[in-house]
Amino acid sequence: MYPVITISREFGSGGHSIGEKVAKELGIPFYDGEIVTKVAEECGYAKEVIEDQGEYSSSASKWLDISAASAVYFQSPQDTIFIAQKKVILDCAAKGPCVIVGRCADYILRKEDVKSLNVFIHSDYTHRKERVLERYGDIKDVNIEKRLAKKDKQRKTYYKYYTDKNWGDYRNYDLSLDSGTLGEDGCVKLICEVYQSMN
Repeated sequence: MYPVITISREFGSGGHSIGEKVAKELGIPFYDGEIVTKVAEECGYAKEVIEDQGEYSSSASKWLDISAASAVYFQSPQDTIFIAQKKVILDCAAKGPCVIVGRCADYILRKEDVKSLNVFIHSDYTHRKERVLERYGDIKDVNIEKRLAKKDKQRKTYYKYYTDKNWGDYRNYDLSLDSGTLGEDGCVKLICEVYQSMN
């Protein structure tokens, strides 16, 4: 049985919405922002810090280089958050069927031999830009293309650091879907059909 669906996604591809709709269609719990809340309770960091450090490489990653060169062990805030996220993700999966978005959930579950249907959602810049503008509005003085590229680069770096795998590589996923071509509802339908057939 495949009780868990993980959704990895390019920024602006609609992965969150797709995951939410899949969970609703299948009648199972959906975890995204809820993980942030649980991790905040687990490690004591503010939700804003976890949202910033929980999926993206950032300036905090510089601490990793410092600690690696230091004779004294130092656990960076990002490491602390990753460890707490791992625990929360495994706890969510242990409760039964659910949908988990991002945060290296595909890798974490695979390493712990928890069966999951791992999905990667991607799309072209045009569709992603439209989604970002629709969701966040026209952000003054922000180049949307650069923002998309930056977010993806940060997710790629974060994923590589904690998994030693390449984010977006088809070999890490069971399904790789283009939400621009298929549409959100098309992706939802395919994920649900595959999930139900695997069970």
